Amino acid sequence: MPTDTATWRRDACAIAGIGTTAFSKDSGVSVTALAVEAAAGAVADAGLTPADVDGIVRNDMDLVSCAALADGLGVPNLTYWGEAGPGGSGPCAMVAQAVAAIMSGQATTVVVFRSLNGRSGRRFGLSPVTTPEVGGQESFEEFFGPYGLLSSGQYFALVAERYMTQTGLTSQQLAEIALAARRRANANPAAQMHDRTMTLDDYLDSRMLSSPLRLFDYCLETDGAAAVVVTTADRARDLAQPPALIRAAAMSTCPRPQPGLMYPTLMREDITVLPSQVCQETLYSRACLGPADVDVAQIYDCYSITALIQLEDYGFCKRGDTGDFLADQQIDLGGSIPINTSGGHMSEGYIHGMNHVVEGVRQIRGTSTSQVPGAEVSLVTSAPPPAASALILVPA
Repeated sequence: MPTDTATWRRDACAIAGIGTTAFSKDSGVSVTALAVEAAAGAVADAGLTPADVDGIVRNDMDLVSCAALADGLGVPNLTYWGEAGPGGSGPCAMVAQAVAAIMSGQATTVVVFRSLNGRSGRRFGLSPVTTPEVGGQESFEEFFGPYGLLSSGQYFALVAERYMTQTGLTSQQLAEIALAARRRANANPAAQMHDRTMTLDDYLDSRMLSSPLRLFDYCLETDGAAAVVVTTADRARDLAQPPALIRAAAMSTCPRPQPGLMYPTLMREDITVLPSQVCQETLYSRACLGPADVDVAQIYDCYSITALIQLEDYGFCKRGDTGDFLADQQIDLGGSIPINTSGGHMSEGYIHGMNHVVEGVRQIRGTSTSQVPGAEVSLVTSAPPPAASALILVPA
């Protein structure tokens, strides 16, 4: 596959500020208020003011416009605004878009954010029969609904069933993704599951939602927001926090990506092949690094099977060996690749991948509640379907 290693500028931009709201089941405020809180926190964390901000990038599923956030923050003038997605595929691509705006001279200081009342408002995990679609993007659900395919959980259950049939993965092995996430959340006071421990028996006893996926294989639908500030690396070095340099960013669909948001990807030749398999090639090539160099990873985990397949796609284990890899707790602290160190989407909160970007920065700063000692290469992924994006962050 052709690469653009020669033209990608490693470490030219950095994440200089991070901010989040509380993560909850009911925020009690609008998504605009949440976005302003997280973005204002990120700007202040960087040691900047709203007057310094001249760019905003939003998620294509966000209900908060760039203009609304600029107004709420008190930004005097935007010279760049944009969006990326779809949905959970977007956050790393949103950061990449901020880098593109800065490197092309369209902005100097870009806020990237995601805000949603994903529990008290529109719940992405429910079927359109019970919750209306927001947006107007073509989903092609009308071709699948008559056959009973009505929710993302059902989609990923089909992927998991196929994968388990092909590889022999067991439920006990798959459980390790949820269990590792819960242990990391138990160490994170900001995680929604901070005070709730979980055992393997708890996992196995949880109700089956869409076989073979149980309750604890699902992410937490969450009210909340997360934001970061992207600027040039040179400028970031003079700001309030140690910068997380953006060593590489990448986006990908894959051959024959299929249209829509999710269900049409079931028409691919192999439904267990995700766009992350192609994305990693561009990412590692641009970074001049490989999976052996990665110290810690925030792997998009809308469902446990999504994280599992990405562990293979990003080169941390071989297909068919992943069950034993998980059983050996290689994804927890002390393992070969600790993942989702804040608790991830399954136990911290589901902000469509944006809280993963924030935690990726914390690992580079050395401020995570489950800090990986000496972490210098931090991978963040935003996952399929129908596309994927990813970042590699390093210290200055």
